[in-house]
Amino acid sequence: MSRYPLGISSFVLASPFSDGDVEQFDYAKDVGFDLIEVCVEDPALLTADALIAASSRTGLPISICGAFGPDRDVSHEDPAVRRRAIDYLKGCVDIAAAVGSPHVAGPMYSATGKTRLLPPAHRELQRSWAAVNLREVAEYAGERGVALAIEPLNRFETDLVNTVEQGVELVELIGLPNAGLMLDTFHMNIEEKDIAGAIRSAGRHVFHFQVSENDRGTPGTGHIDWTGVWAALDDIGYNGSIVIESFLPDVKEIAKAVSLWRPWADSMDSLAREGLAFLERELASGS
Repeated sequence: MSRYPLGISSFVLASPFSDGDVEQFDYAKDVGFDLIEVCVEDPALLTADALIAASSRTGLPISICGAFGPDRDVSHEDPAVRRRAIDYLKGCVDIAAAVGSPHVAGPMYSATGKTRLLPPAHRELQRSWAAVNLREVAEYAGERGVALAIEPLNRFETDLVNTVEQGVELVELIGLPNAGLMLDTFHMNIEEKDIAGAIRSAGRHVFHFQVSENDRGTPGTGHIDWTGVWAALDDIGYNGSIVIESFLPDVKEIAKAVSLWRPWADSMDSLAREGLAFLERELASGS
């Protein structure tokens, strides 16, 4: 048995995930995952009641993450866009509280794919908007027993928070105990000179952890230093879940956002099964 709960992202299973996709809980259970991470891509298609029923039927806990397109940008120049992003995040918090997710995770400080060359003063303003608005969301979440797990993304997907150090800086600007980080091995492989060192530097701020290979494919098939990753998680006393995240190649909007020009694996099923088998071998109790 792994020393961490091992999960799979709904991005591997169906996109946008909806009430009509809850049979994927049965798939995740049959494969052997301990939990399922559901991304709230379209809140109109997804209800807490359907997720609760699927979780109760299968015994799989739920982790909630968000999806951040152009209209969900808490650091946008337009106050109306910022307010829509805040309202969307509060809706994700409501779902998380209802289904028992400890957090809402994701790159919630900006719209994914927004990459601009900005003067330092404008960049600082963007960061300030993100901190102020995420503080409002974190206060709302804290009243409901939910944390925010903020994800640094690589330089090709955002211009605001790329490194773990920048993520910690944003968390400290927010200044609330339920605001922390989600780290992802794919992004860290691009941005960090020392992945294990970056994890250790984040320390108590690490609330959630996602894994995929350096090419965003099946864990264990590339050159990520997994031994170093596990040692660093042990060193910081991490006791959260580890979730495999990748993306379906036939969802055009996501494929463009993450530059998915070729398949990551032979199939999403093979990615899920082989990735889980690798993690279980790596994280066997006592190893």
